Amino acid sequence: MDEHSASQPLLSSAGVDPAYAKDTPLLVSSLKWILKTLMWVVFIVWAALIFLYPSEFVNGLYEKWIEATRGTVFGLTGSIFLAFAAPILVIAFLSIALLIISGEEELQQKKSPKRPRLRLWTFPLLVDGPFGVVSAAEFIGILLFIAYIIWAVSAYTIQNFRIVSEFQLPSTEESYVLLELSGLRFGLIGLFCLAFLFLPIARGSVLLRLIDIPFEHATKYHVWLGHLTMLLFTLHGLFYIIAWAMQGSLLQEILQWKDIGVANLAGVISLSAGLLMWVTSLFPVRKQYFELFFYTHQLYVVFVIFLALHVGDFIFSICAGGIFLFMLDRFLRFCQSRRTVDIISATCLPCGTVELVLSKPGNLRYNALSFIFLQVRELSWLQWHPFSVSSSPLDGKNHLSVLIKVLGEWTEKLRRHIPNISEEEPLRELPFLPHSKITASVEGPYGHESPYHLMYENLILVAGGIGISPFLAILSDVLHRIKERKPCLPKNILVVWAIKRSNELPLLSAIDMESVYPSFSDKMNLEIQTYVTRESEPPLEEGKVHKTLNSSVFPASKGCGMSVLVGTGNNIWSGIYVISSTVGFVILLGLLDIYYINPFGISTWWYKGLLFVVCMAAGVFIFGGLVVGLWHIWDRRISASEEREDDRKRIDIVQHNEHVAQKDSCLENLASANTLHYGYRPDFNDIFESISERWGHVDVGVIVCGPPTLQSSVAKECRSQNLKRKSHHPVFHFNSHSFDL
Repeated sequence: MDEHSASQPLLSSAGVDPAYAKDTPLLVSSLKWILKTLMWVVFIVWAALIFLYPSEFVNGLYEKWIEATRGTVFGLTGSIFLAFAAPILVIAFLSIALLIISGEEELQQKKSPKRPRLRLWTFPLLVDGPFGVVSAAEFIGILLFIAYIIWAVSAYTIQNFRIVSEFQLPSTEESYVLLELSGLRFGLIGLFCLAFLFLPIARGSVLLRLIDIPFEHATKYHVWLGHLTMLLFTLHGLFYIIAWAMQGSLLQEILQWKDIGVANLAGVISLSAGLLMWVTSLFPVRKQYFELFFYTHQLYVVFVIFLALHVGDFIFSICAGGIFLFMLDRFLRFCQSRRTVDIISATCLPCGTVELVLSKPGNLRYNALSFIFLQVRELSWLQWHPFSVSSSPLDGKNHLSVLIKVLGEWTEKLRRHIPNISEEEPLRELPFLPHSKITASVEGPYGHESPYHLMYENLILVAGGIGISPFLAILSDVLHRIKERKPCLPKNILVVWAIKRSNELPLLSAIDMESVYPSFSDKMNLEIQTYVTRESEPPLEEGKVHKTLNSSVFPASKGCGMSVLVGTGNNIWSGIYVISSTVGFVILLGLLDIYYINPFGISTWWYKGLLFVVCMAAGVFIFGGLVVGLWHIWDRRISASEEREDDRKRIDIVQHNEHVAQKDSCLENLASANTLHYGYRPDFNDIFESISERWGHVDVGVIVCGPPTLQSSVAKECRSQNLKRKSHHPVFHFNSHSFDL
């Protein structure tokens, strides 16, 4: 399930393809340029402050800043918050303005670039290392973090020795002080890393939308940062434990809970929760015991709260910005997932795959290569599983499809919940039965802000097994766009699909290209190469269409679709939600200082840390909750107006159900484009060489969806082809997408 992989940021300032750009008025372009410039300035200053903080010069400037702002209402906490947490919130506010100004501009086709070029985000520099597939841009980021750690540790070590030498301490006491100072420094560096840790896992975050990195891609940044942060915090605790043990006061120090100063016991609890999350997140444990990993990871609440109790409010404010943005996203996802979603149809394919078609409102937008998190309450109230969307947003205004491979216990239970219908029994509409009821909740859709698959005239789609699911959405999206004369670049598409057995071929029936656009072959060159790896020769019944085993079409009871309370939803509402929650947090913190902390002389570190976290949560729940409530009322009014067009909606769903009934015939329509190979795996060197000869001097977008081994193989070949590229050869831009069970 946890096949996270790289996806490049699309149409951002670093990754936009000149062949596919947005046509905007001069005023809008100017405003966007100003906003982007401001964001870059704020980010560079913020990053420079963190990177250079260990230096004496920047540390001196920081001390002057503290002295200049100490007399404000918010005191020391406000000064540190403004320096280290506020910049990321300012960038979020500017991002909201940029997204609102950008709107949903139509993408306009322009001429393809004359000279294909390599891009840092799409060039796979590392493919076999411990980080998986790493692009050149990601490698630069890794080097910068490594440089920061080396620089910070070196600078602090020199400072530690200088501090100790000034006091002329005995050698034994000097060792104790050095150990404790080193532990303190590692903890501070860990806090700066923690400031970034929660940013990649805010699924609908405005920051991820700004740089167009979807959650599935950003997750690996969270993994990298998590390992680094926990290593630093572990060293932080270990150095203190060694020093206390050498002094013979280990138990006394561990159990100490000071009012003025750090609360050691709270730190032990926070570190213990972090270590438990860290150990269970390691790949061998996560792969074999995913539920253990999932449930243990909920200890992040304990980790954050007791960290605030450990260090107090002013130190905790260093990393508060990223944590607050995560809280905003988590609360919004909680509100969105409360709604139950109608299941329009559920179909079992003979290869052990389930297709679910979910009802959605017409104003919910998403792109091909999007994914959703799905919960089925009859199976579990706690488990949420990610699945790629297999339908194009142009397939129908009121439904969305996902393909689910039956691999584990949860998916097997889901398959058993679909009513048993014999293969010979005709497809018919079934009433909801107690034993067959499916109550689904959905988070998402999440994904790219802009469509990556429309950036290239030439596409290679490489899938392994159920990885074909998002590519079905891509093919359908391209066909609809060609048919409806919408901007669409792809002209040559090669699909390379590796499956274990031929009974997986019916997965292609999820899209009937002939019904979408009968003359698509005149506008688009499509080639499908299917490799059946565990069969040495075609089965005796080759040519026979594998029919669906079980299929149920359910009447949509009240047209209850997914909630639009998601990061990719209405930009204005989501912007109001973020801004109002942040302003509410600042107001509550100010009121707390004015009417409680300052008048009563509250100075207890751990207590002020707890109050700080309470203000963060209250800002989200009270002020953000009010906006969410108004947003929900607005959404219901929009849905009510759509229900007046109920006939149109029924036509959409009826057309889909007719498609379900006719799926078995669409495999025959794909036979002319599909070349079957038995008994071996695809040779990507031969495939890419053939493409180089046929397509020539062009940019080629390569998207991979499958296991890490498949991603590494394709990335390695992309790198090889690009490094040995001649003037007449294409440039291969690598992108991987994988988020399926």
